[in-house]
Amino acid sequence: MTAPPPRVKPATGSNRDIVLVVDDSPETLSFLTEAIEGAGSSVLVALDGESALVLVEQITPDLILLDAVMPGIGGFETCRRLKHTRHLAHIPVIFMTGLSDTQHIVEGLEAGGVDYLAKPIVIDELMARMRVHLANAREADAARSALDATGRFLLSASADGVVRWMTPQAARLLRGLSSAADESDFKLSQPMQKWLSQAGDTAHQRSYVWAEGENRVEFNYLGRLKGDEHLLRVGQAADLGEAGLLRSEFALTGREAEVLLWIARGKSNKDISGILQISPRTVNKHLEQIFEKLGVENRASATAVTIRALHRGNL
Repeated sequence: MTAPPPRVKPATGSNRDIVLVVDDSPETLSFLTEAIEGAGSSVLVALDGESALVLVEQITPDLILLDAVMPGIGGFETCRRLKHTRHLAHIPVIFMTGLSDTQHIVEGLEAGGVDYLAKPIVIDELMARMRVHLANAREADAARSALDATGRFLLSASADGVVRWMTPQAARLLRGLSSAADESDFKLSQPMQKWLSQAGDTAHQRSYVWAEGENRVEFNYLGRLKGDEHLLRVGQAADLGEAGLLRSEFALTGREAEVLLWIARGKSNKDISGILQISPRTVNKHLEQIFEKLGVENRASATAVTIRALHRGNL
């Protein structure tokens, strides 16, 4: 079945929410379109999952109403594909279906849906749920924009390695780790997926270093956002061999060894703060401990001692 052309009612005045309705019933499409447009939103329609996936590559809706049972690509699979496309993963999806048993409700939520409405649709209930999910999506988008603006090195990813969202700073840092032509296609490596599936366990290692050639990026696990989505902080990792040598030579902690290594490479406290994702004050505290352990009084002396130690270690 081929979907009709997108129906976008032009906004007047303030921006209007765009709702994509995907259903193979023309009667349902007509009924929902009239109600949603009457409530002040613009509507796009598609008669099947394949048409919906093509349409969202051209226009990004604010919310999707998705029939679970359709010919061709079903609603659950359509939702899974949407959630595996990074620039679409944030869009709330509400399933509409006559399937009301627990198994289908669970399948819809696991596919990435945020809500589930049984047919026949009660318009007042639908509108109330749409308002809630649109408000939640706007808040989440505002939070992401705020993180982007503050220069944080953060990303969220699912346990199967799909990156749902990342700040521009994180994207720049990760470019050297992937052969993907576009950052929207970036995916975590298989070993990292295995680590991520266990990182929520407090007994498990909560940091991971991904190395590709000369690129070394450290991922720190911050916690679970929702479902299988996890929040990670990224930063440039020090060379583990050299850092390990400094730890052994001067009885340093792992973080102290990293700070000292970057000092020896000529980085300022501000640079190290950004690289290791720690505050400048924390860098200063580490330096105080480092100077004491090395028996030096300043950065220049610490650098000289470090270079000699690394030279001995590489002989």
